[in-house]
Amino acid sequence: MTATKPTIVLVHGAFADSSSWTGVVAKLREQGYPVIAAANPLRGVESDAAYVADVVNGVDGPVVLAGHSYGGALISRAAAETPNVRALVYIAAFQPDNGESVFELSGRFPGGKLGPDTTNVLVTQGKPELSIKPENFAEVFAADVPAETAAIMAVTQRPVAEQALGAAFDGVPAWTKLPSWALIANHDNAIPAAAQEFMAKRASSQITRIDASHAVSVSQPGAVADVIIAAATQTA
Repeated sequence: MTATKPTIVLVHGAFADSSSWTGVVAKLREQGYPVIAAANPLRGVESDAAYVADVVNGVDGPVVLAGHSYGGALISRAAAETPNVRALVYIAAFQPDNGESVFELSGRFPGGKLGPDTTNVLVTQGKPELSIKPENFAEVFAADVPAETAAIMAVTQRPVAEQALGAAFDGVPAWTKLPSWALIANHDNAIPAAAQEFMAKRASSQITRIDASHAVSVSQPGAVADVIIAAATQTA
């Protein structure tokens, strides 16, 4: 009897939406994997992770949970509440430990260009949310994406609540208990590659390094899909 392939649940990060996974979804579906690209609310680690956990718990059968950027923090939290997750995949992503925030981790190593000079702040319902300034979007987020595509991504980006990036991770991250894979984007201007390397090695993740920007799922979807399929295959 042929084993059923796990469902791949993809979690996008800040300043993006589920369409950032479009090329990856196509590659995974070509290989027969069922896929869900979750709509990350981008409001806060606890509430966003709870949403992701609800999505995963609605899947019948095993799951490989993959997160990009801020989405990595969410899968690290959500998988603690989802017994059907078999592996975690971090795509140019955060892998926080207890007490660490996205802001703190990204600023711990030099090279990042995401900050007050490159972001806009909008206060909505009394709370600030952040977006990348359109004129800085390509350099910070999508330097290896075609210019017109990067311009469209800048227009369609999803703002993130500032508290989501500033709040400390609370609890034991799932990467301490589950096997994990990490794709490190060598030319990432949003999360320095050195930060990605530090987190991936700490988590004992199986590491793949690639010359790509933060938007690696858009610029090199085949490479991203390959890492996810490796995780799905080795944990089957």
